[in-house]
Amino acid sequence: MPHALIDWTLLVLHALGRSLLALIVLLIALWGALALWFQLPTPHGLTVAVIALWTLLASASIVLLLFSRLRAYRWRTVISFLLAFAALCLWWQTIEPSNERDWAPDVARQLTADIDGDQVTLHNVRNFEWRTPTDFTPHWETRRYDLSELNSTDLIVSYWMGPAIAHTLVSFGFSDGRHLVFSVEIRREQGESFSALGGFFKQFEVSLIAADERDIIRTRSNVRGEEVYLYRVQLPEGAARALFLSYLDEARELHDEPRFYNTLLTNCTTLVFDMVKHIVPGLPLDSRLIMSGYLPEYIYDLGGLDSSRPFEELHSRGHINERAHASDQDGHATPEFSTMIRCGVPAPDGSLIVPERDMKTGHDQ
Repeated sequence: MPHALIDWTLLVLHALGRSLLALIVLLIALWGALALWFQLPTPHGLTVAVIALWTLLASASIVLLLFSRLRAYRWRTVISFLLAFAALCLWWQTIEPSNERDWAPDVARQLTADIDGDQVTLHNVRNFEWRTPTDFTPHWETRRYDLSELNSTDLIVSYWMGPAIAHTLVSFGFSDGRHLVFSVEIRREQGESFSALGGFFKQFEVSLIAADERDIIRTRSNVRGEEVYLYRVQLPEGAARALFLSYLDEARELHDEPRFYNTLLTNCTTLVFDMVKHIVPGLPLDSRLIMSGYLPEYIYDLGGLDSSRPFEELHSRGHINERAHASDQDGHATPEFSTMIRCGVPAPDGSLIVPERDMKTGHDQ
């Protein structure tokens, strides 16, 4: 091989290596800047100053990697940046989740349970009366359930950020007509609001809420204006009970050892999937487990919904907003809320367990 070609090849490889290293520095710099922004416990001005210094060091490293011919100076700068990154990682590891913060009222309490065979006593079941997202009357209740009377499992999907992203909840129905909803949520501090980006940077702990449907579903459909869908799910025999108890195990673990929420890995869908896969082995991984707005289609493809109807019909029938609004009286949810939102929603065997009615006239459609 001619020397000129060898020299040119080495030059190209050297340039590619420096470019790759510069890209790695850029990615580290972006991660570090966001980590500092969300977690540095300093006044706003000081946080901005620290991020500016971090960005300046990273920028200098990138520029020198790409353009400087002074190898010693270039590597001293890069090593300085890597040492700063190591210090940042050490600081990051010191940030631990906690159950002792100034929590927002709707996530202020943690679910606990006493289990005696089929008899379950739940403490801190939420049953707020919501008028607006910031105007509500708090109610935390102790409730008792008989697991031998557990007779239905429903998936509720609430869309608030386009068709691919949704909040997923699971509602358990009992033969006495009561329903209990479990919802994996961020545990916000006072004054905080949800941030998908912050969810990657230890901004929130995980909260497991058990709530009345008139609280946790109605607040999404009637108060926040989200688009809410309900699907009646078929689980193998014994799986509903096992899933209910898995939620209680999760609540106990979070009570004993708090955990950070993660927008991608530890959220309302992935935690439920982790519980279900131990109950129903062999569930396939699927992109729809990340794009939670498409989770109902995933369950449909697995045979977990009424297979006698096309999914589009289940999706249409499952849209509860109009029925949820019709259930309100003078801005308050009626006791019939759970029954009304299920009107016309097929059971897994294809039957309409509640006749589909026009909520305004009371006549069958």
